[in-house]
Amino acid sequence: MARALWKGAISFGLVHIPVELISASLDHELDLSMLDRRDFAPIGYKRYNKKTGKEVEWDDIIKGYEYKTDEYVVLSEEDLRQANVKATQTIDIDTFVDAAEVPLTFYEHPYYLLPAKGGEKVYALLRETLRKANKVAIASVVMRTKQHLCALVCVGDTIVLNTLRYADEIRPTDDLDLPPNTMRAAGISDKELKMALSLVEGMSEQWEPRQYHDSYREDVLALVKKKIKAKQTKTITPPAPEPEEEQGSNVIDLVALLQQSLGKKAPAAPARKRAASSTARKPSPARRKAA
Repeated sequence: MARALWKGAISFGLVHIPVELISASLDHELDLSMLDRRDFAPIGYKRYNKKTGKEVEWDDIIKGYEYKTDEYVVLSEEDLRQANVKATQTIDIDTFVDAAEVPLTFYEHPYYLLPAKGGEKVYALLRETLRKANKVAIASVVMRTKQHLCALVCVGDTIVLNTLRYADEIRPTDDLDLPPNTMRAAGISDKELKMALSLVEGMSEQWEPRQYHDSYREDVLALVKKKIKAKQTKTITPPAPEPEEEQGSNVIDLVALLQQSLGKKAPAAPARKRAASSTARKPSPARRKAA
């Protein structure tokens, strides 16, 4: 079982739920090492004392806040805890809101909340309350010296704590170059919208997350095997020339494209068959997601 990143309690009103926090995401990013292109030796990093230039061991590293140039206040883990003991040990629920009211742009990182010993019943009570009310709890919690805004969401049998971005961390859309927000101003006809809706309807299916995977990672690993087999492990591939832009009209016949798409549309195959078939249609970049 994963190690708890944080231990404390959920608090709202007079309710107190002892919980543990573990990450709900797994990192499958390719682990690429940095090399010196002259002899392909790995690049290393050192933690060093800027006064003496000597390397510093982890056990000798402490934290400090620079209150003026080159002057620091040393802060131990106990100092950080004592700054606000309640905040560092409590997920403090402030309010409950409709789940649909929190835009997706605010969600940051998911964590599973597990009941600690003695907290199983009241944990289940909060979970079922969130489920029945279709609400999320907006709370605050301190993790790793930072206070996070967060949402507690019922997902299946679990309460998920999803850290949220603060409003001032979301880029406003006012200065973005976006198409007009009405069909007429954007030049969209009723026929184009009707055909687009038909295409969406024909491509709609139940959400099956396990059918999506990081195919780009697989392609890179296949390339690694190919270079090893060809004994090209030290070959640096030069950049390919940029393709020339096609000269022509920028006018797009949406109706023709939609008609062509509708003509190619085939009945959706079951996810299991589609995943197993080697001749299945390659998903578009937007759908090539990690499960």
